[in-house]
Amino acid sequence: MAAFDRFDSFDRFDPWDPAFVADPYPAFAELRARGRVLYYEPTDQWLVPHHADVSALLRDRRLGRTYQHRFTHEDFGRTAPPPEQEPFHTLNDHGMLDLEPPDHTRIRRLVSKAFTPRTVERLRPYVHGLADDLVARLVAAGGGDLLRDVAEPLPVAVIAEMLGIPESDRAPLRPWSAEICGMYELNPSEETAAKAVRASVEFSEYLRGLIAARRKEPGEDLISGLIAAHDEDDDRLTEQEMISTCVLLLNAGHEATVNATTNGWLALFRNPDQLAALRADHSLVPSAVEELMRYDTPLQLFERWVLDEIEIDGTTVPRGAEVAMLFGSANHDPAVFAAPDRLDLTRADNPHISFSAGIHYCIGAPLARIELAASMTSLLEQAPALRLAAEPERKPNFVMRGLTELSVEV
Repeated sequence: MAAFDRFDSFDRFDPWDPAFVADPYPAFAELRARGRVLYYEPTDQWLVPHHADVSALLRDRRLGRTYQHRFTHEDFGRTAPPPEQEPFHTLNDHGMLDLEPPDHTRIRRLVSKAFTPRTVERLRPYVHGLADDLVARLVAAGGGDLLRDVAEPLPVAVIAEMLGIPESDRAPLRPWSAEICGMYELNPSEETAAKAVRASVEFSEYLRGLIAARRKEPGEDLISGLIAAHDEDDDRLTEQEMISTCVLLLNAGHEATVNATTNGWLALFRNPDQLAALRADHSLVPSAVEELMRYDTPLQLFERWVLDEIEIDGTTVPRGAEVAMLFGSANHDPAVFAAPDRLDLTRADNPHISFSAGIHYCIGAPLARIELAASMTSLLEQAPALRLAAEPERKPNFVMRGLTELSVEV
């Protein structure tokens, strides 16, 4: 392994430094210049910063989101999670995102029967109507927190509506999701783990009761569809798989959309020429959604385990290692994107990987695009002079990168 392929500390790349979290892109440029794969001691991971490598590895079956379909923890050279974290890992490990074939194939096929393009398209009027209502309230108040008032309630309500969760039960959904997603950050603390475990228990208990009710009285919602989903071999989702799928759909169905909305509008405020162009031509909304997802992606890093030894640019990454694919860096790779650090809402060739790729490509990407376009269109139409009211603060998170609030005035 060449010397430049390994570093224990790096001035610019520091996932726990607020300055880095605020703007990681200069550090990404330095990583790309250093090489195609670099070992990072603080997280015991191999960082992959180039678009071509990230795109290829997302499709490479020598890597996996789990290794437990092939190895025990001991065989793989890893330590089993602490017993007190079992509720989180039971919930997490039965969801599509953290499974590999054949279980991933079976569950995704069954979920896809209930999560069809027709289901998503049927939600379009509801999404646009809800976006219009939320923005109207923001305008009537003269402004507010775009995150709390629009970005957050829209996708939470949409995925809850899909799942058939009654409005009276929706208040805990966002806190549960946020606490569970804390475990996806790098080196989570014991406090973070304890919160995730508590949220996993509470969320699972709630869904177990809701699934039991839907078994007795099926409806038109996604949970009823998941209960009914089966294929020619009569494969069905187990109760734990249904619970884990619902939690995954909620977490992935709104965490990324919330952060994409606020990151996107902050980028627009900081690029007034692009915002002016968008205000002048609302037909740019679809390409604007794609460009904003590329420019400041809400998911910065995606991890995979190396199941069979791989080689990248002459460097061997051994079995048992963990690879961290840097989506934010890949989306700013000048080998793929012309002037990658420039926001260009008219960018036509935009193969960003913010929705991942391969078998774990985001099943909710079509819905996320509808939501992002709906809120953007409503804000452009109802709040044409929308402006930043205060400098926002970022969450300390790097992996799921977003803001704590986004104060705006109309």
